[in-house]
Amino acid sequence: MADKYQYGGQAVLEGVMMRGRHHYAIVVRKENNETSVFSKALGSYTQKHPVLRLPFLRGIVALGESLVLGLKSLQYSANQVLEGEDEELSFGEMTLMVLLAIGLTIVLFIALPLFLRGLVAKFLPGTFWRNLFEGLMRAVILVLYITIISFLSDIQRVFAYHGAEHKVIHTYEAGEELTIANARQKSTLHPRCGTSFLLYVVVVSAVIFSFLGEQTVLMRFLSRILLLPLIAGVSYEIIKFSSKHQSNFFWQALSWPGLMLQRLTTREPDDGQLEVAIMALKEVLALENRSSNVLPLNKQEA
Repeated sequence: MADKYQYGGQAVLEGVMMRGRHHYAIVVRKENNETSVFSKALGSYTQKHPVLRLPFLRGIVALGESLVLGLKSLQYSANQVLEGEDEELSFGEMTLMVLLAIGLTIVLFIALPLFLRGLVAKFLPGTFWRNLFEGLMRAVILVLYITIISFLSDIQRVFAYHGAEHKVIHTYEAGEELTIANARQKSTLHPRCGTSFLLYVVVVSAVIFSFLGEQTVLMRFLSRILLLPLIAGVSYEIIKFSSKHQSNFFWQALSWPGLMLQRLTTREPDDGQLEVAIMALKEVLALENRSSNVLPLNKQEA
């Protein structure tokens, strides 16, 4: 491979966002079947400040940047979808929605597991097993939450674009021409996926929290929030390393639960959805090549 940079992306409303080392691109299929393309330079902090590329620290920065970029991408796609209805979603409205989502996340994945832990604490022998039970409940809640929302028709379309994103990334990483026919043959599952990352976060948090000593309810709640950056940094390093070593049985086995969870968050895309994902990645590759910072992997992209 001429370029070993790991390209990635995100499904948005009726479209796909693809991210490179220096640029990102969003392609959305509008109601009239036309496609809308938006691209921009990233301006990543890790590029400006080399110290932020250190292991573990880079995962924390990457998570923060991904959240901001994800918010911008969703806002753009929502406005493209709503264009025919003379409506526009402002950044403030998107921010409010994200804050509500964060609040729901705290309730479901921090408060609820702690509450369930309290209910069974007297039946479990010691703090270690109580904390481990809390971690198990967090994993169960994650799977149940994804399962429930996967039945929503709008979410199923987003999951289909998620599958398209993975198929196109697989095609690129295989060094094949970016065509619908080539992408169609690829898997909708990818070891370097946000779904797998969430599962790693749940597992890593269960391990770390299981070794914490006895705490008050307030301290347990605060420690779960304050340790999230550390957990995210560790999880980031694990998923990056495991995705590069899929030929090794151990790392394959470690990735397997996340891949199975992706069966819930991805769907087989149609040709139009694959076309959108291909357009997004080609746009990023063209921008990266023009900036002379990244060499093309596929000769046909040169």
